[in-house]
Amino acid sequence: MTQAVITATGLYTPPAVIDNAALVASFNQWVDAENARHADAIASGDREPLAHSSEAFIVKASGIESRYVMEAEGILDPERMRPHLPERANDALSVQAEMGLAAAREALDSAGLRADQIDLLIVACSNLQRPYPAVSVELQAALGMAGYAFDMNVACSSATFAIDTATNAIRAGSLERVLIVNPEICAAHLNFRDRDSHFIFGDACTAIVLEADHLAREREHFTVLGTRLVTRFSNAIRNNFGFLNRLADTGEASADKLFMQEGRKVFREVCPLVAELILDHLESLSLTGESLSRLWLHQANRHMNDLIAARVLGREASPTEAPIILDRYANTSSAGSIIAFHQYRDDLRDGDVGVVCSFGAGYSAGSVILRKGNAC
Repeated sequence: MTQAVITATGLYTPPAVIDNAALVASFNQWVDAENARHADAIASGDREPLAHSSEAFIVKASGIESRYVMEAEGILDPERMRPHLPERANDALSVQAEMGLAAAREALDSAGLRADQIDLLIVACSNLQRPYPAVSVELQAALGMAGYAFDMNVACSSATFAIDTATNAIRAGSLERVLIVNPEICAAHLNFRDRDSHFIFGDACTAIVLEADHLAREREHFTVLGTRLVTRFSNAIRNNFGFLNRLADTGEASADKLFMQEGRKVFREVCPLVAELILDHLESLSLTGESLSRLWLHQANRHMNDLIAARVLGREASPTEAPIILDRYANTSSAGSIIAFHQYRDDLRDGDVGVVCSFGAGYSAGSVILRKGNAC
């Protein structure tokens, strides 16, 4: 039976970086201005004063210390507090296609492949900058690729769901090579005026090359032993931005048109869901938590990762076993687990087993069990 193998990855890291100190200073400046603007209502008890944020609060709540973004000045401007990314002409390369091009080229170069050797391109991410034409088809043209392409969105699980799609197509024999690209501009849907979430997201783009195993036996690769997906509907993470907004009278700028979550509920419900998914998946492959050398987990919250890793392994995970990149990248949605895989796999030996796992809005979760080298 043909197996799907990951032969390369690529990473585009945006040029701008915002540390917690700068983000907190901007947020607190806005808070002070708002409290001064509503001083009379606050004094009369008709309005609660807004609270400051702090570096210590952010690190304790999430483990995040900084984030990369496509544009920083607009975010740090207390009068704006959102990235400034001007619209581009229709004949210019879109922002997400530009990010994708950089990550894709790195992945293709690492695999030793040309773009015209790829059969399918999937752009999978939590937010697409337009409904159509598909960003994937635009990127396909920019790469000079044949075959076909499509976009998909399963929020933070987009990359693992795309890996499942690619793996099944390669195993079926309908395709030999698939390129997955995850251009995440998460800062664009973040409410930088919400104390509980203003620090969560960063921007990045990852790329993954999957090939039929007979094409890659002489090159370093990770065999996909299995994939497993799960979805359960929940309103605990939500973003209501969409094309129907303009048809309602409630206004397009209301808070629910940006990222919203019930953080404690998400923690309470998602952690056991994900741990159970991974353990059941391992058992179906006659593996256990002790079989794992590496957990490349979704990078949303340090506490969630620590708890999930402990439940899977049956003990506390070491920094090597469950690497963290969110301290410097923050939450990059579907790209997070792939960044971890991209940066923390070179030390593994042939035969070592690891899991790439994503989880997020939906709820959705995806588990990809990998073995370095051939399947047997």
